[in-house]
Amino acid sequence: MAFPKKKLQGLVAATITPMTENGEINFSVIGQYVDYLVKEQGVKNIFGKSTLGMSLHVSSSQCFFFCRLDQVIIHVGALSLKESQELAQHAAEIGADGIAVIAPFFLKPWTKDILINFLKEVAAAAPALPFYYYHIPALTGVKIRAEELLDGILDKIPTFQGLKFSDTDLLDFGQCVDQNRQQQFAFLFGVDEQLLSALVMGATGAVEVAVSQDQATVLQPG
Repeated sequence: MAFPKKKLQGLVAATITPMTENGEINFSVIGQYVDYLVKEQGVKNIFGKSTLGMSLHVSSSQCFFFCRLDQVIIHVGALSLKESQELAQHAAEIGADGIAVIAPFFLKPWTKDILINFLKEVAAAAPALPFYYYHIPALTGVKIRAEELLDGILDKIPTFQGLKFSDTDLLDFGQCVDQNRQQQFAFLFGVDEQLLSALVMGATGAVEVAVSQDQATVLQPG
């Protein structure tokens, strides 16, 4: 499946979700936040509703996206397949450029096939959107190696476009890159402290919390 958007690469900012004291999204400051990211920090892509964005505390009706950016990827992971599918559908309806999903972590998948089947069903709920797997085993407790998961993944999930790798296992990350070079996947690294090593190994970009103008400049392709 071909997508019109260019490959997701360079700096992808993991955004916060501004909240009011009553636990609702504070829409009044979102415009200022976007201005800061774009004008002051040089951000062109974001990863919304991630771990930093309190994804499991924000309902599907509260999804939002920013129109002044190149690409907006929305995390739609949830504890149930049904909720993840609803979030994926909502992301498509509001114009997201892609969706990402973590592994379910209450009743955990214990084999690659079970995890792939879960991801496949979520991706199918938004068939026109690029799909990314959010690999963060320290929080999910799902220890299935990313390299193993990516083996043959396009046969199961044709919309698969890449990986957000938030783990310290650089061997696993390096094998992901080395064994999938022909696929042109996006390999986005999510552990700030190991970013330089990941870039040397072939990371195509980074999902980072702490964003500076220098980081944005260094990580932009070209």
